[in-house]
Amino acid sequence: MLDRIVIDNFKSLRHVDLPLGRLNLLIGANASGKSNFLDALRVLQGIGNGFTVGEIFDGKPKSATSAVWDGIRGGSASACFAGSAGSGPDEVTIEVHGRLTASVSQTWELQIAFSPTAGRVTRERLRVGPNTVYDAAPAGNLPDSPILSVCSYSEGPGRPPYPPLESARPVIGQLASGGPYVPPDHVEMAAEVAVLLANAQRLDLFPSVLREYSRSLHIRRLGDHGEDFAALVQTICQDPAAKDAYLSWLRQLRPEEVDDVGTLKGAVGEPLFMLRENDVDFPAPVLSDGTLRFAAIAAVFFQPDVPGLMTIEEIENGIHANRLRLLVELLRSQAEVNETQVFATTHSPTALAWIEEEEYRTTFFCKRDESTGASTIRSLADVPHFQDAARNHPVAELLAEGWLEAAP
Repeated sequence: MLDRIVIDNFKSLRHVDLPLGRLNLLIGANASGKSNFLDALRVLQGIGNGFTVGEIFDGKPKSATSAVWDGIRGGSASACFAGSAGSGPDEVTIEVHGRLTASVSQTWELQIAFSPTAGRVTRERLRVGPNTVYDAAPAGNLPDSPILSVCSYSEGPGRPPYPPLESARPVIGQLASGGPYVPPDHVEMAAEVAVLLANAQRLDLFPSVLREYSRSLHIRRLGDHGEDFAALVQTICQDPAAKDAYLSWLRQLRPEEVDDVGTLKGAVGEPLFMLRENDVDFPAPVLSDGTLRFAAIAAVFFQPDVPGLMTIEEIENGIHANRLRLLVELLRSQAEVNETQVFATTHSPTALAWIEEEEYRTTFFCKRDESTGASTIRSLADVPHFQDAARNHPVAELLAEGWLEAAP
């Protein structure tokens, strides 16, 4: 789980420093920085996967050992903060703090700086607990060096450095793969942090994709846009306990209507999602966008491979206002049950009506400064006078009527 993130010079995020929790909601107007923040999390996923800097930002084609990686929106050319001046330093820095396991409170901290356009790491440091594991910088302090000089500290100052590593790829991924002269404990720590970063799932669901037949019969994790949704539901339905739990959420969405959930078969056995209501099967193509989106979001919490981190764009799309409470409760409860960290964006004041007071700390208001182009992101708990205002007015009303926009 990630406990804190600091982002400098990434897209509209000139400087962001946020505490994180199990459920994290991002609110604010269009183009206020919400999706840019989710993109920063995706950069971390690419780092954990061991991709090069160029691959993280500009994409990676499918290979024998990896799936397609779409890259970050805008690619490397749009990765750095430009602001109203139209240009800025060609270096992005991300610092992230977390815990190695849910049961052991050993902390870690990774700080990495890189040039997206040059495709090189410029600085990197990993700490586990109170100790620095490694520091990395360009060899000979030459910014254009293709080689990183990496110094180990596990046995105190003076230990011989690691062999030189390539600057095109984050150090943590190179160490996680092992190598000569790399201490085994460093390989283990780097691998564990890398797995935590890589174990993420992005959901930007398209109803048109959710309505399709699946090309697979069984899958372990849903695609970014809902690919193979029916195959996932077919997999869930093979486990009676998982199916019952999944079905209970769908029945709350459509009370007194849903009898069963499952799949229908196409001409060659390919599955298609369906709901059974009053003994009649309703296939995905005739179901509403909102029903499909809710069914897909609920399904990811019962998939065989539930990620450690999940991002969801615009959770309210297609969901009736009187069902947003159910959606927020789904995210809250299932994130806790699955030990999954959820980051979701929303424009809906109604969704905010159902957050609890302790969640003010991890509900973030995003706002873009028109004069500088920089996004500010701060938790509701840090907005001046918010707690007092929330005692007298519904939180949804404070967002809908512009109180948060006007707050200093």
